[in-house]
Amino acid sequence: MELRRVLKSSGSIYLHCDPTASHYLKMLMDSVFGPKNYRNEIIWKRSHAHSKVKRFGPIHDTILSYAKDADEVIWNQIHQPYDSEYVEANFRYRDSDGRRFNAVDMSANNPGFTYEWKGRPPPKGRYWAYAKRNMERLEAEGSIYYTGSGLPREKKYLEEMLGVVTQDIWTDIPPIQAHAAERQGYPTQKPEPLLERIIGASTNEGDTVLDPFCGCGTTIVVAQRLNRRWIGIDITHLAITLIRGRLLDTFGEVLYNVVGEPTDLSGARALAKGDRYQFQWWALGKVGARPTPVEQKKGSDKGIDGRLFFHEIEGGDTKTIILSVKSGGVSSGDLRDLKGVLDRERAQIGVLITLEEPTRDMKEEAASALFYKPEYRLSEDEKYPRIQILTIQEILGGKKIDYPHVRNVTFRKAPEAKIEKKADLKTKSIHEYKGKEDEEEDPGA
Repeated sequence: MELRRVLKSSGSIYLHCDPTASHYLKMLMDSVFGPKNYRNEIIWKRSHAHSKVKRFGPIHDTILSYAKDADEVIWNQIHQPYDSEYVEANFRYRDSDGRRFNAVDMSANNPGFTYEWKGRPPPKGRYWAYAKRNMERLEAEGSIYYTGSGLPREKKYLEEMLGVVTQDIWTDIPPIQAHAAERQGYPTQKPEPLLERIIGASTNEGDTVLDPFCGCGTTIVVAQRLNRRWIGIDITHLAITLIRGRLLDTFGEVLYNVVGEPTDLSGARALAKGDRYQFQWWALGKVGARPTPVEQKKGSDKGIDGRLFFHEIEGGDTKTIILSVKSGGVSSGDLRDLKGVLDRERAQIGVLITLEEPTRDMKEEAASALFYKPEYRLSEDEKYPRIQILTIQEILGGKKIDYPHVRNVTFRKAPEAKIEKKADLKTKSIHEYKGKEDEEEDPGA
């Protein structure tokens, strides 16, 4: 109901689900948007064959499409390339320059034109589809093909055809492969071509796209590339961190706002008090690190809350920074534990992130770990503290982890977007959902 409220009269909504829930959700969507605004039930083949006991393998998901107002909805026809069998059957002729074409009938039912062309009238009971002056123009352009019996047919070149109109069964968009460049390690990540089709069909440049469960940001990245405005909402700081890294890798610097994350120490304390895992994910994201897979599932972290990977030189070996995040009281014992984990994991640097100011004993304990000296250092004096303490206050003030890096390789690098005019992209917003207590003015999506 809220999404219907903020949707423009010309807007569309797409709901992705699987067949176990789609029939229930369609009834809900009918009740909110009205059956007359139902547009499509799209079947997306999202996986390959499954072997299931006593049933056919489930390989598709469902995408329900509704309009706010079916009479005003934006619709851009989407075409797909012809398949090879269709091309071979219908574009079997070749011009002198090698271009393939289909020879299309130039006659028509009434209304049409009656005259002799090259000494012959139209086929019996039919008319010429073109006025004589247009036939002469096509002849001059070399766009008429003559059959063995001398019947004129118009040349339709394969390269000029838009393709076949997209239908409601999509089998041409495969799932993201395990080693695909766009994979971000997010469990519900969708392939970018899926969102390209949806956004391209139902919006125009400059329109606003809202994804209220944006995850690792596929919708946001595609909207940015297609020059749409966007708003993304997610409940976890992990998602916001992933999106930040993905936008940077794909587009370089993009201007956007993050609404709902701490901006001062009191906000950080409130977040830590409300959910220590969300606090950890936020803190790790602020320094360019990411949670360990176990920590993302809120399990035993074995002394490691997050990791940051880096290269000392381009193409060099991957080095590791171990991070521990503390939202409560801290002591020098936490530093000794971190040193033990550092040795166990054979990592290069360990970082303790803390809400509280470190004690003098803690600073001395950190200093006793000495320094990490990179293999490819620029001078003999280049060195970095092996154990570092960063307070949340320092992080909010812009302080970073001190390490030798050509680039941070913690997050899987997203492929760079191919956009002609990056400077023309508009400012966007990421909204982080925090519940009814943070209700703000309607964003007007």
